[in-house]
Amino acid sequence: MDTSTPEELRDAVRETYGKVAEQGGGCCSGGCGEPGVAVISADRLGYSADDLLAAPEGANLGLGCGNPQAIAALQPGETVLDLGSGAGFDCFLAARAVGAEGRVIGVDMTPEMLAKARENARRGGYANVEFRLGEIEHLPLADASVDVIISNCVINLSPDKPQVFREALRVLRPGGRLAVSDVVATAELPEAVRSDLALYTGCMAGASEVGALAAMLAEAGFADVRIEPKDASRAFIRDWAPGRQVEDYVVSAQIQAIKPANRATD
Repeated sequence: MDTSTPEELRDAVRETYGKVAEQGGGCCSGGCGEPGVAVISADRLGYSADDLLAAPEGANLGLGCGNPQAIAALQPGETVLDLGSGAGFDCFLAARAVGAEGRVIGVDMTPEMLAKARENARRGGYANVEFRLGEIEHLPLADASVDVIISNCVINLSPDKPQVFREALRVLRPGGRLAVSDVVATAELPEAVRSDLALYTGCMAGASEVGALAAMLAEAGFADVRIEPKDASRAFIRDWAPGRQVEDYVVSAQIQAIKPANRATD
């Protein structure tokens, strides 16, 4: 990488998405001319028109790579955690699914995103949604406190993915589930891709190979690990870095796993 330490990578991601929050979308929405944080329309990611109407204006920044709601099977009364919650789009959709008796917690390390999400929650009157400042490697939540973890194109940005999954397991209740949309590598990334910081903050260079990701989840203690790459996503990933052929190496995937019901929190 252009920057070598985990903290430098986090700082680069925080700075990039702070700017996105302030301008209300990824730089490629205005034609950045080089790899950046691309905006993808929600319908291409599997969201419905009703989903877009249900969330407050400004909550959907077009930063995802899939729709974790489609695989989360959220139920009324559940407590949901969104890793890297951004402006709150997935949190607000989750709040609709879990109802007044449920609860949704969004965690994000970017203060500008947190401020935007909290303002969106205030404007939308979401009494069952809260947003907390924190890193997904060090979650500001108690052990065994949530039923479901969702995330949308964020875990690839972490320089310590095994720690993310250990923390996810810690905060899940026994029998709880992980339902994530993220970018995965289907082949070894070329050095020119892996060493490009813009491609890292743009959700491409930090992608882990499918087999390595499955091993991380299993080692953390998850069971029933399922990773389903979506080849059709190469079409919009091509738009993230035109001319770089990154779509030959990475795709969006649905990632699911369960915390065993008989596993206590370590």
